[in-house]
Amino acid sequence: MSSQTASEPWRLRQKPGREVEVVVFDAYGTLLDVHSAVARHAARLGEAAEAVSREWRQKQLEYAWVRSLTGPSRHRDFWTCTADALRFVCARHGIADEGLFADLLDAYRLLSPYPEVPAMLRAVRARGVQTAVLSNGSPMMLADAFGNAGLSTQIDALLSVEAVGVFKPDARVYALAERRLGLPARRMMFVSANPWDSQAAHAAGFRCVRVNRMAAPDEYGLADLGVPSLPDLTSLPELLN
Repeated sequence: MSSQTASEPWRLRQKPGREVEVVVFDAYGTLLDVHSAVARHAARLGEAAEAVSREWRQKQLEYAWVRSLTGPSRHRDFWTCTADALRFVCARHGIADEGLFADLLDAYRLLSPYPEVPAMLRAVRARGVQTAVLSNGSPMMLADAFGNAGLSTQIDALLSVEAVGVFKPDARVYALAERRLGLPARRMMFVSANPWDSQAAHAAGFRCVRVNRMAAPDEYGLADLGVPSLPDLTSLPELLN
């Protein structure tokens, strides 16, 4: 498995004539359940658990986007954004237990994959299509999460935005996948549960699939653009036929 630290493009074992040679996945919310960290400690949080998990995710993304928009000098990695977001949410809910804070943060390093993910990845690879992850996560976060989930052998390349120092949906992130994987975007399928991520990847030229686990309304005109929407990842390998 390759990482974002590689200095040379990581070339796929290309299959002549194949339309899609690699499926590039978002990590958080797509392969990994971002709410599984709080779920492990829900009893300690009581009635606040659902709100804490939802707000933590919202603040995490907000902090990442604001740091991107305010320039390179303000960039901090996704682990810092995750910790800062949790600190804010704990303060907002009056959670002063430092032990709980540490346990929640540690749990985020070891998020659970969605149930269908292991079998789906095996099915994709069984079709001769390779797999990659393109994520806001730092290299440490991605290595820990996919190693803990037992998925490291099912992912051919882990790519972190830290290689370009800016978060999604900046166009430089999607260009990173082309550069590191050595393929044009049109030869890759990009899969994300985040509609803003799908919109940006589509604009960058990727074939896109949206995972819509909550049956949310269409956003960014993705349906009109012909982007398939799946309730989970179970049937994704069938789209590669």
